[in-house]
Amino acid sequence: MSSEKAIPFEEGKVLLFNKPLYWTSFDLVNKVRIMICSEFGIKKIKVGHAGTLDPLATGLMIICTGKATKKIEDFKDLDKEYYSTMHFGQTTPSFDLETETEGNYPTEHITKEQLEKVLQGFLGEQQQMPPLHSAKYIDGKRAYEFARKGIEKELNPVNIVFREIDLVSFGIPETRIRLLCSKGTYIRSFARDLGIALGSGCYLAALERTSIGSFKLEEAYTLEKFDLQLKKLKQI
Repeated sequence: MSSEKAIPFEEGKVLLFNKPLYWTSFDLVNKVRIMICSEFGIKKIKVGHAGTLDPLATGLMIICTGKATKKIEDFKDLDKEYYSTMHFGQTTPSFDLETETEGNYPTEHITKEQLEKVLQGFLGEQQQMPPLHSAKYIDGKRAYEFARKGIEKELNPVNIVFREIDLVSFGIPETRIRLLCSKGTYIRSFARDLGIALGSGCYLAALERTSIGSFKLEEAYTLEKFDLQLKKLKQI
């Protein structure tokens, strides 16, 4: 039997969270579910998320509870804003730091002016090849399952849109870039493509998602703040 104080969560809440570094999206969903059930003494509640973030990324995730899980597909279509740190001069198989760096590529020729020009060339609609180290399905399995076994598989390119790209700070080897893009965009793939476009190598060193549509990271709960909020609700 449900606790009366859990009813708002069962009826449906749309919650914003700041995903911690190294956590999977499932880890966060599972933790939120456990926190709600534990605080209000209920056995189960539906909880889901509207868009995956890689374990090495931080930032905004939309978590839906109860009947609000029906809205998840609507949120998945929204544009996302990211602040990324790009590392020039090397690559990795996963295009981020999930795997070891490999190779050394020239960076002496990369200037701020050249980078700004190349970034402008990425604006607009285009086809992007997702990374094999991703949650895309191939033959009924997640692509990363093949990648981690060293099995080469072909992924189909997807249509994406970069609406805004801004150079936040320029440096070698690391540069910060802000991106506003459509759903389905892999910033790791952008890092790979950026390195190629610059005649160098590049991988994604850090990533933070700062907005999803009109939802902003500054409005999001940390797990600590959510725990305090649950305790306050229980006392009402």
